Amino acid sequence: LLQHVKTSTDISSLLTDDEFTASLQANKIWASDIAAKDPEFFKNSAKGQSPDILWIGCCDSRVPETTVLNKKPGEVFVLRNIANVINPTDIALLSAVEFSVKHLKIKHIVLCGHTSCGGVKATLANNKLDILDVWLQPMRQIREKHADTLKTLSAEDREDALAKLNVQQGVDNLRRIPTVVDAIRDRGLKVHGLLYRLSNGHLEQIDTAEDEKASECRQCTFELK
Repeated sequence: LLQHVKTSTDISSLLTDDEFTASLQANKIWASDIAAKDPEFFKNSAKGQSPDILWIGCCDSRVPETTVLNKKPGEVFVLRNIANVINPTDIALLSAVEFSVKHLKIKHIVLCGHTSCGGVKATLANNKLDILDVWLQPMRQIREKHADTLKTLSAEDREDALAKLNVQQGVDNLRRIPTVVDAIRDRGLKVHGLLYRLSNGHLEQIDTAEDEKASECRQCTFELK
């Protein structure tokens, strides 16, 4: 069958009841298709990576960063977790930031939330989720802090608002990581907040600006010498 499938558009013809097997077959087609279009791609990829962007997003399967940014493998360094929560003591987060900022010298950190996020819904609904309750605690604190504003909104707008507030708080937390503090000061690293809207596939920028006084105070407080 594989000998007769020429392009990635034919992958759907391979779907079977065994999605794992179908995915492995699809991978062979994808690799062949890429190699045909760019014979040097995999050879160059094996030599190393030099992405400009660290993308921190949600684990949600509907928000594949490379796809929504229309990027190729090797162009985006990625960390994903449940509800794109930025916890300052998360070792996985700190490790990814340290490696990408200090060693890969990425130029942009992008924190991206999305609409219809299960973590946001759970936070607003007070659902009991066992270990996830611990993980979502920072978002519950955001909800508490902005309770007066959130309760005036419709259910849909409340979800969007909390998703954006979570990103804004996350950007603030990222800007307080010493490695990020140094890179912002020394080479102009940028930290951005985005919201991916599932209903249309568009990325929306979230206001995460800070004034000069706040920036100076943050740097003075969190830089390590």
